Amino acid sequence: MSQRHREAEAYLPPKQELRAHAHGERHRIHVELGQVAHQVSAGVDPEDLHEPGEAWKPIHHHDSDRAKAKLAKLSRNRRHWKTKMWKRRTILRQQRVAAVRRLADG
Repeated sequence: MSQRHREAEAYLPPKQELRAHAHGERHRIHVELGQVAHQVSAGVDPEDLHEPGEAWKPIHHHDSDRAKAKLAKLSRNRRHWKTKMWKRRTILRQQRVAAVRRLADG
């Protein structure tokens, strides 16, 4: 079997629990933003208020360093001969070489 999941020290909670936690966090932000809007409409200076932000995010989706490393690895390992254009380009190259040889011969 694959070894890719064996090096992680902490296991993620079940997906249903992650979704419930994220839903609760979105609800908290929505309620706090409503309170901020109410205070601003009541005359409080917006710069004096604390705007709520996301306090919780799943690690596997929002780790920017991990995402950058993954993109770098993908671009480094990309094999150009697996692309669809490769066969067409090869045939065009072969036709170009054949045309040059025909011109050189006669």
